[in-house]
Amino acid sequence: MIQFQYVRTSTPKAAVDAVSKTQNARFIAGGTNLVDLMKRNIMTPEKLVDINNIPLKGIEQQGNKIVIGALALNSQVADSKLVQEKLPLLSQSLNAGASAQIRNMATVGGNMMQRTRCNYFYDTAMPCNKREPGLGCGALEGFNRMHAIFGTSEKCIAVHPSDMCIALVALDATVVAAGPKGERRIPFAEFHRLPGDTPEKDNNLMENELITAIEIPDNAFTRNVHYLKIRDRASYAFAVISVAAALHIENNTIKDARLAMGGVSHKPWRLSEAEKALIGKPASEKTFRNAAEIAMQGAKAYKHNAFKLKLGPNTIVQALKNAAEPV
Repeated sequence: MIQFQYVRTSTPKAAVDAVSKTQNARFIAGGTNLVDLMKRNIMTPEKLVDINNIPLKGIEQQGNKIVIGALALNSQVADSKLVQEKLPLLSQSLNAGASAQIRNMATVGGNMMQRTRCNYFYDTAMPCNKREPGLGCGALEGFNRMHAIFGTSEKCIAVHPSDMCIALVALDATVVAAGPKGERRIPFAEFHRLPGDTPEKDNNLMENELITAIEIPDNAFTRNVHYLKIRDRASYAFAVISVAAALHIENNTIKDARLAMGGVSHKPWRLSEAEKALIGKPASEKTFRNAAEIAMQGAKAYKHNAFKLKLGPNTIVQALKNAAEPV
């Protein structure tokens, strides 16, 4: 790990100013991903700006939305009575992520900013356009079992690793960010990026912007929800495929629906067309299978992940069935 400067700040403006003064600087809170990347010399910031003293840990109802501070810990959000009552899908997704120890350290903002766990990205002996543009993508012809089936490019087929973000994109969250030009709001569906020709860019934050909060509008998805994560082991494993499903059901008819997938794309993958196919239909397996078929349109497999073309729709159907009949 290289030597670096370390400073603490106590306001968003001070943090943004501190990062803006150094070309290669990064914010740090829990550090559960950034420190790992620094140890492997994948990210080599010259300055770390510690933001833990900024009062951004609140979880509260504000009007018709729930506002969660960027420094709220994953475990605190998952265990929040307000979140469990009004946003149970978010609570479920957080509890499916990482391990209890990491959830006790990781922050909401950090969770959003974590980088892919693609083995080719982490192995500095292998080519990776995300790590160093122009090197090529080792996963394209390599062992790509865990890789994307939606939104890929010839430059990158890595997947976004977060569970929390899959629920947030399904729940129409908004990202609040502070930067040198002031505060702005970004729809969560537009926050993360597809790889395209610039896979090194994970999101649409502007230079030196700091995530300060997440806003989630009130909704009717307080009962019929389920986050289903298919993984290789029961704990501390990233999703092979995951599905966030939320239904608003009245008299066995689906009045509204939210659906998103993880482990399949460079960003949280919202299934908008499948949602439309669910609305107005009975909450039945036939309805769910039709939605799953629509959801998988456009999927493209690689040598080692073709199984996802079958696992994907089966996971969607099971998640919807679980949501329709909550325990």
